[in-house]
Amino acid sequence: MTRKAVSPAVPPAPANSATLVNVAAAASVSLATASRVFSNPELVRQDTAERVLRAAGELGFRPNLLGAKLRAQRTRIIGVMLPTLENAVFAECWRGIEEAALAQGYSLMLVTSRYDPDRERERIEYLLRHRVDGMVLTVADAARSAVLDQLDAEGVPYVLAYNQAASRGKRYSVSVDNRLSARAGVQTLIAAGHRRIAVVSGAFVASDRARQRHAGYQDAMRAHGLQPMPPLSMPAHTPTHTPAEIERIRLFVTAPRAPTALFCTNDMLAIGVMSILKRLGLAVPDDISVLGYDGIALGGLLEPPLTTVVQPNSEIGARALACLLARLDAALPGRAATLPRTTLLPHVLRAGATVAPPP
Repeated sequence: MTRKAVSPAVPPAPANSATLVNVAAAASVSLATASRVFSNPELVRQDTAERVLRAAGELGFRPNLLGAKLRAQRTRIIGVMLPTLENAVFAECWRGIEEAALAQGYSLMLVTSRYDPDRERERIEYLLRHRVDGMVLTVADAARSAVLDQLDAEGVPYVLAYNQAASRGKRYSVSVDNRLSARAGVQTLIAAGHRRIAVVSGAFVASDRARQRHAGYQDAMRAHGLQPMPPLSMPAHTPTHTPAEIERIRLFVTAPRAPTALFCTNDMLAIGVMSILKRLGLAVPDDISVLGYDGIALGGLLEPPLTTVVQPNSEIGARALACLLARLDAALPGRAATLPRTTLLPHVLRAGATVAPPP
């Protein structure tokens, strides 16, 4: 009697080594069906897709979407993830990316992360599913980013914009030196005669740039023998504030030995603080000085114009895009290039009229 050949069962794999084969076996579907769930889910029945996704979650499987993409023809589409477009900083950066991409014949796909690490992962997966050739990214915290670790492991080409990568690391980035530039800005307040200077910042956990700029503030204060003051944390990207936030600023600037100057870690925050100070009956800079950071055009239209540390936002975007395209070209057969990992662009101080000697 002829015995029928039986295919061996595919055992579940450990969570850190699960493959699509394991997922297909666990969901009792063919390998082709499991593959379609991740590449063309609209072609799969909803209950089947849910079963495959549930199996993938239980096994810890994450599809290497780039691997399939690299076997296909390049799309000439670049993915871009920025935290928000509500802050003019990133709108200016986007303009630089867009102009540079159009000049090279590339299309763009833009997503925003809202400074949320979970949304960062979901949005990057979205870009990969749309077969982008590479990405320009701004993440909340590059040093502790699980999604960047995953992209590195999969060989996904990307360049960070604004995030300052480690000088001896393997990641590519384009930014200013956040710590050094903040220190230079705070030194202008000290040179104007201020000794009680405080930082107003967004949440440090949401932005590595905010932490780096706060460190620059501390450097400047200690270099001049001054005691850093506790920071005031406020929403970072809106010029309007709640009554509770207005009261916090009132208490902050009217307390005994209150600061005579505020260093705001971005311009939108500085604009909001100046509006609140005016509502509280305080004049800038006669009663209190304000220094911003970013150099957005809106700050120069205020009355008085905002004194701020300027970073070249449009150039950061354009240079990040150029670096990414150079990486893509270097990966082609017979092509090679040595690219700098970390690009630091110069900052300047825009002398507005919101900094004066302390009263």
